[in-house]
Amino acid sequence: MSAIELNNISKKFGAKEVIRDINVSINEGDFLVLLGPSGCGKSTLLRMLAGLESISGGEIVIGGKRVDQLPPGDRDIAFVFQSYALYPHLSVRRNMSFPLLMQEFRLWHHLPVIGGMAKRRIENSPRVVEKVTKISKILGLTEMLDRFPRTLSGGQRQRVALGRAMVREPEVFLMDEPLSNLDAKLRTSMRSEISRLHKEIGGTFVYVTHDQVEAMTMGTKIALMRDGVIQQFGTAREIYTDPANTYVARFIGTPPMNLIVTNRRGNELTVGSTILPIAPPAIQTASGVLLGVRPNAVTVSSAPVEGALSGDVVMVEHVGADSIIAVRLKDGRTAHDEDGDLDAVMVTVPGYCDLSIGQPVWATIDLGQAIFFAAKTGERIRT
Repeated sequence: MSAIELNNISKKFGAKEVIRDINVSINEGDFLVLLGPSGCGKSTLLRMLAGLESISGGEIVIGGKRVDQLPPGDRDIAFVFQSYALYPHLSVRRNMSFPLLMQEFRLWHHLPVIGGMAKRRIENSPRVVEKVTKISKILGLTEMLDRFPRTLSGGQRQRVALGRAMVREPEVFLMDEPLSNLDAKLRTSMRSEISRLHKEIGGTFVYVTHDQVEAMTMGTKIALMRDGVIQQFGTAREIYTDPANTYVARFIGTPPMNLIVTNRRGNELTVGSTILPIAPPAIQTASGVLLGVRPNAVTVSSAPVEGALSGDVVMVEHVGADSIIAVRLKDGRTAHDEDGDLDAVMVTVPGYCDLSIGQPVWATIDLGQAIFFAAKTGERIRT
């Protein structure tokens, strides 16, 4: 296993800067997830780590050795692509043994007869057979070793791609959205499979995804990116419970965190005309404050409640064990984000909800779970 250091990494395509001053330390054995929307730079950062893209500034250190000037083959990494990138004319066995074959590749292997004999000798050598057998057993591919990729399902192909990376026993595994081509059920099983492999074989994993569920369930650390900049770096729990800014707060969580516009009235904090029972001394200097609260920290009642925010139900969704309710406030408003989300307070309640659209309700916020952000900058206000 190797630790990874990304020091002041930047990347420009012409005049456009797509990665800006990235600084990340990844410990040995970590499973780092690079998370963010399409176009945020996460795949570019992964490709720079692999050596498939050059860096414009900074340095990359793997296992204490600077590698940003080294070719990909000298970095002791394995890359699992989104498209699997299997050789269609080779069996599963030969696909998996191919990296080991290339480790012993010589120019004369190109010779038609002699080269073919040399390749078969390497593929049948005890070292290669032992590694392929071991990895195929771990991945449940033993019965498929003599099949071709076209005869496999998407999940099976993904396991072959993982096996091809694993046989090299690299220090670092890089994965670029490897589950995006699978259906929802397969993605769930493959998430568990990859997490199990990480625990079994060790190694340092760097995984790219736009799916927050993958990030939260698989990563020991998450780097949430936006426009080439890391917005927050930490564990899934830290990013969910202690977001650094409104972007992080809205990106993580389904439904995302509510951001409610508050007003100052002397030493009181209000939403519309409703006075919140919370003392605001720590945020008195802030110019414009957003109150952030997760949907599960809001309760709704069909009868008036003192200190609650009144509104009307504008959406009810039943999602198995929970129901999601959207309440548009009569006196107060929420902060829209650039995605144009519904201007309402989102609430999650356990079980089936009997509320109907248009029904008046009162929403009570658990202020013990509330956090605050500056309205202008979106940055977290520590209270």
